[in-house]
Amino acid sequence: KLEIAFAHRTFAWGSEARGKANVHVVILGLCKAATQLPEKRLFDYANIKGDPVEAKVKAISPYLFDGSRLANSHVVILDDSKAPPMMGSLRFGSQPIDGGHLIFDAARRQQLLNEDAATAACLRPYIGSEEYINGSTRWILCLQDINPSALRQMPTALKVLEAVKKFRLESKRDVTRQLAVFPTQFAFTTLPKESFLVVPEVSSENRNYIPIGWLSPPTVPSNLVRVLEHAKHFHFSLLTSRMHMSWLRYIGGRLESRYRYSIGIVYNPFPWPDLSDAAKEKLNTLGQAILDARSLHPQSTLADLYDPLTMPANLRKAHEANDKAVDQLYRKEAFASDRERVEFLLARYEQITAPALALAAAKPKKARKIKAT
Repeated sequence: KLEIAFAHRTFAWGSEARGKANVHVVILGLCKAATQLPEKRLFDYANIKGDPVEAKVKAISPYLFDGSRLANSHVVILDDSKAPPMMGSLRFGSQPIDGGHLIFDAARRQQLLNEDAATAACLRPYIGSEEYINGSTRWILCLQDINPSALRQMPTALKVLEAVKKFRLESKRDVTRQLAVFPTQFAFTTLPKESFLVVPEVSSENRNYIPIGWLSPPTVPSNLVRVLEHAKHFHFSLLTSRMHMSWLRYIGGRLESRYRYSIGIVYNPFPWPDLSDAAKEKLNTLGQAILDARSLHPQSTLADLYDPLTMPANLRKAHEANDKAVDQLYRKEAFASDRERVEFLLARYEQITAPALALAAAKPKKARKIKAT
């Protein structure tokens, strides 16, 4: 059995060669558990290109945090398929798996309308992470519920469906080939009937907050956003809080160096606070204040608003007020850093999951039947 004796948290490392590639790395030093020292050395980089600050700790967790708060310093976050009851189910947006034939940029959309004006009623804005954050738009041809007689009067749309069918039939995946007989259907469909909360799947690591907010029909969310239907402002307040952003930053996955929001690792297992009706009302007010601050800058995209250099003061203050309120739902003492927030959350996660893990461990294992040969 091995233990982490010392660790350098993420820092930038670059070669001195021409055309050097800068990469983000961590360094671990391992030792046998039987010979480990009582103190471990943990190096943290407030500036990933700067010098580290060393801390002496009794244990280092797999996430390279101080593990002394944990009963089991080896605790890890398990992928959880169960949605938190208070928050509701977060789901993927629509994924057509169509070879791009059902999706239109502005030029292709105009060409389709010129050739087949009747398709105008079936073209809906199609918004993923890129479009939502940067304010651009694509469209998707939604033909799921169209009357067959009406569809037969749209010759260009029929050609699009033929292309979708051909793409699916040529796939190496059985499930995609089976979908070929339903060319008007998406592979995964999310078509909310009322306003819905969206969480971009991927967002820049330079932002303090990933841009979260509402969209409304007829917009179709793509599979590159996560969707929470029937969301209230307190849901938004919790999701956009520094507490939740810290969890995403340190526990969630990455695409290159960008944040990648996961339902199973970031959303479902997050240690959500207990909320009274009064707390929900307060968070509703704070969430609305963030949205109100955004609305004062109608010409700015979310990319503009959440760039640390260009973030408006009123929006920053609204987020800070929300952060403070959410922090205080966990404890009265202020958190000194995001790292401290996550160390606290890991301990809370361990407390929440310990009874279920103990029960699972206590269940007798079923004997495996071995076939005679």
